[in-house]
Formats: sequence, C-alpha cells, structure tokens
Amino acid sequence: MFFESKIFRIWLLTIFGAWLVLFGLYNNVQFLLEHWYYPATMVVGAFVAGSTPEGGGAVAFPVLSIFLNIDRVLARDFSMMIQSVGMTSASIFILTRRHTDIAVFKPLLWWGPIAFIGFVVGMQTLQDIKVYVIQALFLSLIASFTIVYLFSSHRGTHGTYRPQHIKDRFITSAVVFIGGMCSSLFGSGADILLYTILVTHFTMKEKIATEMSVMMMAMMSILGYAYRAFYEGALTQYQVQAWLCAAPVVLVMAPFGAHILKKINTEYMLRAVVVLNIAQLAYFNLKNPSLGKFYWSMGATLLLSLIFFWGMSELAKRKTKEVLNEPFHLPEDTGHIADWETEA
Repeated sequence: MFFESKIFRIWLLTIFGAWLVLFGLYNNVQFLLEHWYYPATMVVGAFVAGSTPEGGGAVAFPVLSIFLNIDRVLARDFSMMIQSVGMTSASIFILTRRHTDIAVFKPLLWWGPIAFIGFVVGMQTLQDIKVYVIQALFLSLIASFTIVYLFSSHRGTHGTYRPQHIKDRFITSAVVFIGGMCSSLFGSGADILLYTILVTHFTMKEKIATEMSVMMMAMMSILGYAYRAFYEGALTQYQVQAWLCAAPVVLVMAPFGAHILKKINTEYMLRAVVVLNIAQLAYFNLKNPSLGKFYWSMGATLLLSLIFFWGMSELAKRKTKEVLNEPFHLPEDTGHIADWETEA
C-alpha cells in the first residue's frame, strides 16, 4: 500500500493543509491558470525525482530555462524550492517505510553539510558564467550519465556505504562538494554525482544509491532555498507564487515515484530518462543554434561520458576481482556431486 506509513500520512496531510493556507494568503487561482506550466512540468519532474538518481531539477531547470526562456536564476531557484517539498516528501516516505534500515543513510549527516559548503562556494564564484554554457554543462551532465549507466552491464552489489580507507572518505567528500557547486548553478547535480560515486567506487546497489541521492537533494534543496531566502533575501513574490502552484504536485508525485521504483525494473525507467535527456540536449542545440552551444554541449558530453565510462569500467574490474577472490565451496552432500554438476 502506497500510504502504509502513519507518519507519512500525517506529513502529507499537514503539509497539504499548510499549502492551502499559504496559497490563500500569497497566491490566487488566476495566477495558477496563467502559469499552469509550473505544475505541469513537475508532474514529470517529481516522478523522475522520486524514481531515479536525477532530481526534479533535471526536468524543471531545462524546461524552464531552455524551453520556456525563463531566467536561469529563477529556474535554478524554482528547482531548489520545489525539490525542497518533493524530495523531502520522498525522503520521509523512504525513511518511514517498513523494513527500511535507517542506519544505511547515516553518512548523509556529514555529506549534506559538505555539499552545502560547495553550494555556498559556487554561489560566490561561479555565477558569472554565461547562461548558455551553464545550460550546456547541465544537459551534458544528465545526458552522459544516464546513457553510460544504461548501457553498462555492471551494477552495484552492496547495500551500505563501505569506505575502506580515509582516502575513500576524502573522495566522497570531494564529490559531494563539487555536487554542491553544481547545485549552485543548476539547482541540481549533487544527487547525480553522489549516486555515481556510490555505484562505481563503492559498488552499492542502484536502488539504495538512488534513495540516498534523493535524500541528498532534499537536504541541498532545503539548505540552498534557505540560503537564497534568508541570507541573500533574493526570492521574489513571483517565485513564491510559482512554487505554490507546483507544490501539491510534487508532494504526491515524488514519493509515488519512490514507491514505483520498488515495483518496476530499473532499466525501464532509465531508458525513459535517457530518451528525455537526449531530447532536451537536441532541442537545446536546435533552438537558436550556435557554434558556442554546440562545442560546449558536445565537448562536455564527450568528456563526461568518458569519465562516467571509466567509473563503470572500474566497477566492472572490482566486481571481477571480488568474484575471483571468493572461496569456492563444494556442496556438503558429496554423494550428489554428479547431480549438482548436471544442474550447474
């Protein structure tokens, strides 16, 4: 049952009630009807967020920034604002689900602050990059990641994060720091990079890594949203109204995506996301084409694909080494060796 957790049901009803109050105070039906594309975009975006390693920003940012020509900063802020609801909802759903081992997610308690430091550094140093370069880098990141991962035959096998040396913890910290910097540009990215390092270097199961990436993006979205709202004081009434239009959609669709993730073959979802990402990359280059857009998007896609491919190759080598090092045991009942060999 989708709403099996009492805690999740209470969360859902409480937040929905709060949304009704806020909508009545700060928004109106006329604005909702005129800006219908915000909730429409997040029907797909929130489902993708809950069921894949990509946050809702992987849909929201390119749709708003590239398809609808909305200001890049507004698109980034909206991605964080809406993920702060959807990803948090999906996280609560995951954590309160029966048979969930909460201890698995404890590393997020130190990954989150490190990623947020990266976000702040990115806000201070990266914001003057040209808009089309930022768009190209983001589309290249999500497209190259999903393509390489889909066509790799190797998946993780461990159910927990298992660093062997202090170097492993340093590598993870560096990756989530860079992910935080990416989030300062796109409103997303920390989730994808965390997922990549977990399934490649640490050979974690993809569904567990996906759930960890969902929670990472929930933390980053809340902290990033708070930074923009309370430290910089940069959020406008328009952004709040746009957020209120889409909030109830992601409140349900993100945990629904997390629920579906447990029920379906992950490969089907990955194929759908690959098609979506390639279509976004193609549209970016076909709309007002320029050599700059083409060089940045294709160059970044090629470079990132090589990096992700190398990561998957490392995973394959690790798994092969693990298999070769496993001790070989004959069945205890040696009287049936012939039968066992036949079955094998």
